[in-house]
Amino acid sequence: MSGMTKGRRRGREEASPGPLFGGDEPPPGYLGHRARMREKIARAGPEALLDHEMLEMLLFLALPRRDTKPIARALLDRFGDFAATIAAPMAELQTVEGMGEAAAAALKLVQGAAGRLSVTQARKADLLNNWERLTAHLNVVMAREPIEQFRVLFLDAKNRLIADEVQTRGTVNHTPVYPREVVKRALELHATALILAHNHPSGDPTPSRADIEMTAEVKQAAAALGIVLHDHVIVGQGGCMSFRQQGLL
Repeated sequence: MSGMTKGRRRGREEASPGPLFGGDEPPPGYLGHRARMREKIARAGPEALLDHEMLEMLLFLALPRRDTKPIARALLDRFGDFAATIAAPMAELQTVEGMGEAAAAALKLVQGAAGRLSVTQARKADLLNNWERLTAHLNVVMAREPIEQFRVLFLDAKNRLIADEVQTRGTVNHTPVYPREVVKRALELHATALILAHNHPSGDPTPSRADIEMTAEVKQAAAALGIVLHDHVIVGQGGCMSFRQQGLL
């Protein structure tokens, strides 16, 4: 069978689930497993599911006629844990056997939903005086990203979040930052204060000399227009580092 024919068949399977089994055909064993997982969720909540069980149930929504348990196991073998799996790029997810575009999109939707929920919660907090809320939010949206990204949290006069935006994305160890663009966007949003954040995919949140110099440039550009730079947080997989707490700002 040609690759194109296989692709069409997989696409039809994902797009048109159809009946799960025929009238006289016994139901596949994995359907009983799924029923038990649903009962577990109803009884103890989704947090009771193990990583592979959570992935199984999510993949079931995109692949209703497939046994998703081996796919979930393969994903964890490849990426390590649940968080790293849903943070993986779509192209990499699709290299795992059994993962098509629909299944990969289902997992990326979970990542997007988690970020959306985190932003909603962050809007209700005084982020400047709530380090745990700030770092919890940044960990959700950045800690597992495979490349560096530079985010700016724009705050109002009461330190409430106006917007959380990714300004630039870079490589595994560098991302370009343009202070004038940061300040320009702050003026457009009528922000009076900023918190900068970027991730280190290596996992080590120690700032580089370039990080320190860039922070000073943004602080200077913002101060010239009456905008306060409250902090710059570097996010690593092992924790977060605050420029202000370390006396670097």
